[in-house]
Amino acid sequence: MAVLDHKRHAEPALTVVPPPAALDLRAVRREVDAALATFLDSKEQSAPGPELPPLIAQLREFLAGGKRLRPLLCVCGWYAGGGEVNHSPAVRAAAGLELFQAFALIHDDVMDASDARRGRPSAHRALAAAYTSAGGPASRAEEHGVGAAVLLGDLALIWSDELLHRASLRSQGSERVLPLLDEMRSEVVYGQYLDLQTTGLLSADVETALRVVRYKTAKYTVERPLHIGAALAGAGPEVHTALSAFALPLGDAFQLRDDLLGVFGDPRETGKSVLDDLRAGKATVLMALAVQRASRSELRSLRARFGRRNLTERDAEVVRSILERSGARQAVEEMIQAWRDEALASLDHAPFPAAAVAALRDIAGSATARHA
Repeated sequence: MAVLDHKRHAEPALTVVPPPAALDLRAVRREVDAALATFLDSKEQSAPGPELPPLIAQLREFLAGGKRLRPLLCVCGWYAGGGEVNHSPAVRAAAGLELFQAFALIHDDVMDASDARRGRPSAHRALAAAYTSAGGPASRAEEHGVGAAVLLGDLALIWSDELLHRASLRSQGSERVLPLLDEMRSEVVYGQYLDLQTTGLLSADVETALRVVRYKTAKYTVERPLHIGAALAGAGPEVHTALSAFALPLGDAFQLRDDLLGVFGDPRETGKSVLDDLRAGKATVLMALAVQRASRSELRSLRARFGRRNLTERDAEVVRSILERSGARQAVEEMIQAWRDEALASLDHAPFPAAAVAALRDIAGSATARHA
């Protein structure tokens, strides 16, 4: 009888819904934003005390306006790996990746002493201002802002982990996804440490500058989000290999564009001062090429200004003119073009559905030809 009952109540066979003919990246972004909002709502409602909701509000503010590049790539990886049209596990993982990015940026701004992010005060500045507005002494404002921002970044990291674990368990892909998350976190910390070690050093070491790019950005921003999405969908190694062939050159190009915008961009579009990287002494590929190509007098001029905390706009103009005259800026533009072409060429024979290929082509264009 038990066997007969089992047959009578057996689950119907699952119908696998094929992927869509085209991916609506704007719709995906809205889904990720909604997932983040719902998750933070739940954390606010379950807060252990009244002190936490204001911190969550700061995290919401920080998340507003981001590019959502990693989440979009995660969902693209899901479809590249043959995922079905119900991509909710990928959206949940994508939201987790965006929280991880918030953690990384909040801590990055603390390390770089950046005043602004996305056109608004950086988290440590905003938290310092909130502290004095609530009656805290001005003498402790900076110390409080830095400490609170470190904790806010930690909170974003913890909650990122929660979302990512839920996504992998929901798709029954934890054994595939969790090792990728471990690798991603280790890689980005290594890249950040390389960046920290080289900051302030005006050197012609292009190779080291490129290694920073590869670990701080290319693998973390493009390759691992694609891999995580594909792993959630159950993709095989050939898909992961093809995704890497696309991701690594695109990620390198993306960071080089970021470096150019950090010096030549319009702050009204980038939301960040064009003096920050020069004042911090960021050892970018752009600066390394300039050191290789600059005349002796130009090199002296660079050394007198690079990494100077009181660098002025006039000083920055001198540096920009050297970057132009030396050909460093043009060389970086050519590298961006070459790597974008390499990434796009890799898609010609990639084993991905057409919708995923089209979405990845769109992302490659916007990621390398952007103004913010």
